Amino acid sequence: MAGKTLIAPSILSADFANFGREIEAVEAQGADWIHVDVMDGHFVPNLTFGPPLCKAIRKHIKTVMDVHLMIAPVDPYIEAFADAGADYLTAHVEAGPHIHRTLQAIRGAGCKPGVALNPGTPASAVAEVLDLVGLVCVMTVNPGFGGQSYIDMTAKVAELKRMIGDRPVLIEIDGGMTPVTAPGIVAAGADVLVAGSAVFKGGSVSNPAPYGQNIRAIRASLGQ
Repeated sequence: MAGKTLIAPSILSADFANFGREIEAVEAQGADWIHVDVMDGHFVPNLTFGPPLCKAIRKHIKTVMDVHLMIAPVDPYIEAFADAGADYLTAHVEAGPHIHRTLQAIRGAGCKPGVALNPGTPASAVAEVLDLVGLVCVMTVNPGFGGQSYIDMTAKVAELKRMIGDRPVLIEIDGGMTPVTAPGIVAAGADVLVAGSAVFKGGSVSNPAPYGQNIRAIRASLGQ
């Protein structure tokens, strides 16, 4: 999709004791979305946030709350995350046998459905659900932890771009985004970049200016 690339800082890299202020600070410094990584210790080897946390931070988010469910099963929790205020709610194609049903349930709950692909999963795995989603999230790390090294998924993104065609579907990239890795993946067709440590490094709620500098550095690498 044409236009400015969206930057979605992941609060996984924020100060857990100051989520509300961190969100307000990073939005004031130019963030387009706020990305929330939900992990269950089962589908991925880590535990993070649940619906109560999403509900608590919702009032601090003026932009878009982008909730990425790295959990299995997904369906029993859709209503809770929708009620917590998620705008986008993304489920992994690998998380269950009925992704079509899951995406229908997300839309039925009032959220924009997203579908995510692990690095080892081909683009073809979402071919039959592209008419149901508003977003395809391409993992460029193996999900579970922040701060991992980037896995090049440029060819997969280019293939997805061709598959999506003129559908109003965003391609989101999650993992290892920096001013070095971002240009190639955006050139291939990415619309939204999730960035954790690349945005939050060097700053704090009392010194948020580095957040803006980091966001502008990613944009500058894209010529934006």
